[in-house]
Amino acid sequence: MLDFKDETPALPSYEEDFALWLDVQAALLRSGQFAQLDIENLIGELQGMSSSQHRELMSRLVVLLKHLLKCQFQSRRKSRSWHSTIHEQRREIGALLETSPSLRHQFAEYSNKAYPHALKEAAHETGLPENSFPRQLPYTLEKLLNADCLP
Repeated sequence: MLDFKDETPALPSYEEDFALWLDVQAALLRSGQFAQLDIENLIGELQGMSSSQHRELMSRLVVLLKHLLKCQFQSRRKSRSWHSTIHEQRREIGALLETSPSLRHQFAEYSNKAYPHALKEAAHETGLPENSFPRQLPYTLEKLLNADCLP
């Protein structure tokens, strides 16, 4: 951990050494040297971190929904692998919602946005026509997160 109480070393640029830049920014915050902070790049990184959380939720919902559809509409081909993927995605979504509770307020919106992507992927992977699947999200939000709920 860097400590800037006595002196401020030459500050690395964001482009020059990202890991060191992060360490220096954290040390500057800890020591209250706010004027030395690279505000523009800090804002960009914070926004990027937020976007990453949103993308992860969307991505995991697409995978979860795709596998739920495959299990429901190709029940004869259900496999342990599909069940394992469903379990893993639910666990990871749960962990994401636990560490970022504000995403829970957007869960319905993201589920509905993810569904058309999941439908297309499920149709492609199963060989079934898209109109074989419901046009709208067929699962309640509670069922999406319920570890015991399998179609």
